[in-house]
Amino acid sequence: MNRLKQHAALAITIAMFTTSACQQSREASKFLSEPLISKIYTADPSAHVFDGKIYIYPSHDIDAGTPENDEGAHFDMRDYHILSMDSVNGKVTDHGVALSIKDIPWAGRQLWAPDAAFKNGIYYLYFPVKDKQDVFRMGVATSTKPEGPFKAEPKPIEGSYSIDPAVFSDADGNSYMYFGGIWGGQLQRWNNGKYDHNGSKTDSGKENEPALAPKVAKMSADMLSFDGAVKDVVILDKEGKPLLTKDHDRRFFEAAWMHKYNGKYYFSYSTGDTHYLAYAIGDNPYGPFTYQGTFMDPVQGWTTHHSIVEQKGKWYVFYHDTQLSNKTHLRNVKVTELTHNPDGTISLIKPILK
Repeated sequence: MNRLKQHAALAITIAMFTTSACQQSREASKFLSEPLISKIYTADPSAHVFDGKIYIYPSHDIDAGTPENDEGAHFDMRDYHILSMDSVNGKVTDHGVALSIKDIPWAGRQLWAPDAAFKNGIYYLYFPVKDKQDVFRMGVATSTKPEGPFKAEPKPIEGSYSIDPAVFSDADGNSYMYFGGIWGGQLQRWNNGKYDHNGSKTDSGKENEPALAPKVAKMSADMLSFDGAVKDVVILDKEGKPLLTKDHDRRFFEAAWMHKYNGKYYFSYSTGDTHYLAYAIGDNPYGPFTYQGTFMDPVQGWTTHHSIVEQKGKWYVFYHDTQLSNKTHLRNVKVTELTHNPDGTISLIKPILK
């Protein structure tokens, strides 16, 4: 009798496992790509190839218990982990904590999406974090190794503000930081170079005006400061007119990125509240850029944030969704191939399969 019970229990266990496995398989099958890492939550992946190897600089999502609000307080990240892989689909290594908020002297809270660069034999980690007055600024930290650890400079970059730094180094040796994000990213609170603590939480009320522009600044030779004034990144439609605030499917929201292909400059970004990844093309790093379309449909989750990188003659887009947690603030990074068409456009990627 006991043996019969054991067999019955085993059969039930196998059935439950099979049902669960099938359900998980069906769930996973709806996604174009699988998470690169599952031991921690990661988002906003900035990927670079250093010495032939891919290094990924993501946000490190945690469940901090911070109440959710429309300015993104629940995205309460506190350190960075850097990931690496020899090639796409290869083993992913988590190099541990590369920089912690407690080691940034001027930081207050919310260590958001970073980026990295290499020059002068030094690796630079750029990051947005709210200062002790709760205003987002850009910081920079340095290391002799791409995986860190990184040591933060004692003060933020002078003249910097908002979020989502993306540093692009051109063939002539000049480097540029693109940045900005509206709503929780505070870009709408800046006017004439000054921050308005009582400014609007959104960009509403200006629907028929040109949309808020992302920003660009040339980097100094030592990569630690801006070399000159911050400028608008102008995005125009194909008739040469600026995109309007009400054009939510096309206008900039956050997550700037720059890559160069066949001599053209591709400025890509997230439309934020409509969740598309869009791109515009220009003839120089400052623009203006002409809107071309979207190259990735919305992912599962509230945010979308990406990077585009080439390795061994193939192009890839790194992005995130919420496959592992189904929670807005607990995301996981992914990668899939990106295709430039013969006419210079980018093929549309559908991250969720039908």
